Amino acid sequence: MNPDKILIVDDESEIRQLIRIHVEQAGMEVFEAESGQEAIAQLKGTPFSLMILDLMMDDRNGFEVLNYLRENESELLVIVLSARRDEEDKITALGLGAVDFVTKPFSPMELIARLQTNLRRLRPKVHLKTPVIQLNNLELDVDNLLLINNGERYTLTQMECELTHLFMRNPDRVLTKREIYKQIWNHENYDDNTLSVFINRLRKKLEPLSSSPQHIHTIRSVGYRFSGDGL
Repeated sequence: MNPDKILIVDDESEIRQLIRIHVEQAGMEVFEAESGQEAIAQLKGTPFSLMILDLMMDDRNGFEVLNYLRENESELLVIVLSARRDEEDKITALGLGAVDFVTKPFSPMELIARLQTNLRRLRPKVHLKTPVIQLNNLELDVDNLLLINNGERYTLTQMECELTHLFMRNPDRVLTKREIYKQIWNHENYDDNTLSVFINRLRKKLEPLSSSPQHIHTIRSVGYRFSGDGL
């Protein structure tokens, strides 16, 4: 099996070198870019598995790179690694398609753990048949990332599919934020803002599907409960 190709995009050479050491130790092939423009040039010629992306750079910043990926309908996994801690920056980056957001200063080992967790989402799943989970009139086709309601099909992202899968397997049960984050991101120290962004994106796809006003209920200071009523 060929090693995963990882693109590190950061204008600080010391940061790139630090990440390179740990990524290579994990058995992956590393490429580097010191600007968004250089990253985009490399994206046109190399099939990367995942990109670690800084936000604030000259010559096209990280937001512009994320916009480029979205405009070109790229499915490349992106972990944002940035010193910017503003909630709005995190919401914007995740909304543009990043799968995770890590703030500097960071633990290299935690970054590698998050990288490996996200890479597992690329691995093909072997099933005897396509698993379809049903809750009342709502069906989730896990392998094809499809939400099906009365014949209507809605495409989900991988993260949205995993969240829906978790909720549908636990109807009417309160799931804590930590529990959800552990299940989806494989980390116990959850990031509240990251989770909120994905929950809100999933709500927008779930709520129009039926007459029920709400399926994902927020349990203040605890977590969320998924209700199938009205589906």
